[in-house]
Amino acid sequence: MNEPVGSRQANLSRLLRLAHLEGPVSRATLTGATGLNRSTIADLVGDLVALGVAEERAPDPSRRVGRPSPLVAAHPRVVAIAVNPEVDALTIAAVGLDRAVRRRERIEMTGLLGPEGTARLIGERVAAWRSDDLAEAAIAGVGVAVPGLVRASDGLVRDAPHLRWTDTALRELIEAATGLPAVVGNDATLGVLAEHLFGAARGIDDVVYLNGGASGIGGGLIVQGMPVAGASGYSGEFGQNRPGIASSADRRADNGVLEDEVSRARLLAVLGQANADEPALAEMLRVSRAPEVRDEITRQRRILSTALANAVNVLNPAVVVLGGFLAMLASDDLDAFTEAVVAQTMPANGEDLEIRPAALAEDRLLIGAAEAAFAELLRDPAGVALN
Repeated sequence: MNEPVGSRQANLSRLLRLAHLEGPVSRATLTGATGLNRSTIADLVGDLVALGVAEERAPDPSRRVGRPSPLVAAHPRVVAIAVNPEVDALTIAAVGLDRAVRRRERIEMTGLLGPEGTARLIGERVAAWRSDDLAEAAIAGVGVAVPGLVRASDGLVRDAPHLRWTDTALRELIEAATGLPAVVGNDATLGVLAEHLFGAARGIDDVVYLNGGASGIGGGLIVQGMPVAGASGYSGEFGQNRPGIASSADRRADNGVLEDEVSRARLLAVLGQANADEPALAEMLRVSRAPEVRDEITRQRRILSTALANAVNVLNPAVVVLGGFLAMLASDDLDAFTEAVVAQTMPANGEDLEIRPAALAEDRLLIGAAEAAFAELLRDPAGVALN
């Protein structure tokens, strides 16, 4: 079977995407997945190798039947710079096209960082990394996961209230500071993409994802296998919903929204901490037996379970994935938490529902941001100039 005229870009894209999502994969697997013949696969793989975005490796020595097939992998030199600005820290990482997190740095903040300062810091770190262990890297671009409303059409940050950014052209600032193409998206939208492709929601077509971070609670949706962004890209703001609170004794914020009641800041306060990264906070919550800490965990679990039950009734997901401090709350006793959610849903909606902590843990937003930065390269491997 000859490769159809005009489809070379599409076929290069298919092969690179398979190597990225599933790799390393054998040529035989690529042949079966695409329906192209072996000689066409060999030719396309040769092009990807020549472009520097893929590499061939020796076949798996455990394979004992038939002729060994070389393995095709995304080239580890190809990376994206992934960024997550938050009220307490700026986290920057270099994420490989082979899905490995090459480098990760959390820069803690004592005050809010403005968009110009954010772009400047990103530029400084990228320049420093390029003179060090990323000297040989080919950078596809910068992906930024912002805790706020980001307009899908152009990446304008319409409102990141906790950062106090309004109508901010962050993409242009970062491109000027780094000399790299940039993509900006909502943090939870990118988080659900990462978990759907590589994590707790892999292979699941109907997913509700809630992310709990320093700026509050955001969410993302996968419906029938497709991400749902809304008309302008603003869907999933679960944290702005008014929670059902059965007992007035559980209320801490008059007329507050979900993220006012279920709050990372409140957990840190009862722990007597001003700041902590996710692994440190998870460990403190796990080991603490202080009554005030246990009471706050229990209170927040009650309110969160009701909020999730409402989402399950509306959207009927197969899986709910929780990231950040929400995963910590649920994991305190995941079976009991799942039962509490299901008890508040319509019986049919709660059947077979699973609640899962985000499998990518603290890297979920960074991997999602990198995925956004890789999107154009994966669409047109021969048409994107790597930096």
